Amino acid sequence: MKKWVLLLSSVIMISMAMAQNPPSDPPYKRFPTVPPLQLLMKDSSTLTKDQVKKHPLIIMYFSPTCDHCQHQMEDMIASMDKLSGTQIILATYNPFEEIDEFSQKFNLSKYPNIRVGRDSKYILPPFYNIRSLPYLALYNKKGELITTFEGNVKVAKLLQAFK
Repeated sequence: MKKWVLLLSSVIMISMAMAQNPPSDPPYKRFPTVPPLQLLMKDSSTLTKDQVKKHPLIIMYFSPTCDHCQHQMEDMIASMDKLSGTQIILATYNPFEEIDEFSQKFNLSKYPNIRVGRDSKYILPPFYNIRSLPYLALYNKKGELITTFEGNVKVAKLLQAFK
C-alpha cells in the first residue's frame, strides 16, 4: 500500500512540475519580421504587409486620445526632415472619428510617408504584447525587426536604432 501511495504521489508531483511551462515569447520575438498587417484605412481599403514599401519602417501603435502618443507624434513631426526616408504606419483600435481628429491636429495628410489605419481585427496588441502606449516597432528595409519601444522615445534614439 505504501508503494502505491508513493507511486501515486510521484506521478502527481511530476505532472504538476511539467504543467509549469515557462511563458512563451510573444510572436514578434519568434517571428521578427513585419507582422501580418490588416489595417482598415479611412477609404475602406486595407493596408497589408505586402503593401509596405522596402524602406525603414516604424509601426506605432497608439491611441488618438493618449497624451504620450500626442507628444510622440509632435516630436516626430518636428523632426520629419530626418524621418522622410522612413515609412511610418500609425495603427490604433480607436474609431475613425478619433483617428480623423488626430490626423487633422498633426496635419498628417501633408506627409506622404505616414499612413494611419484602424487595427479593427486587433492583431497588433497580442502580436507585440503591448502593455503601454505609444508602442513603436522599428524594422530595417528588409523588413527585419531592429527593436521595439514602449512609451515616448526621442527621435534621436529612433534614428540611432536605424544606423
